[in-house]
Amino acid sequence: MPSVTFAPALTRHVPCPPQDVQAASVRDALEAAFAAAPALKGYVLDEQGGVRKHVAVFVNGDMLGRATALDRGLERGDRVMVIQALTGG
Repeated sequence: MPSVTFAPALTRHVPCPPQDVQAASVRDALEAAFAAAPALKGYVLDEQGGVRKHVAVFVNGDMLGRATALDRGLERGDRVMVIQALTGG
């Protein structure tokens, strides 16, 4: 079963402990996590249902591209981590 964890920068707005979820893709894993914390969805996904510009999604420590992150397949034991990406200069 994959696990989903949200970084403290996100969970300070909406509490959501790490979760083990039944999911075949990152999209499925996030939807399962949002069921426990619905308000978190607006911090992670934009109005079109894509990953927000300032959010990064990792699977097993590898950062996924925003355009394809949600479609990434998951296997038993995979770890999904969602963080706020830092930008600026």
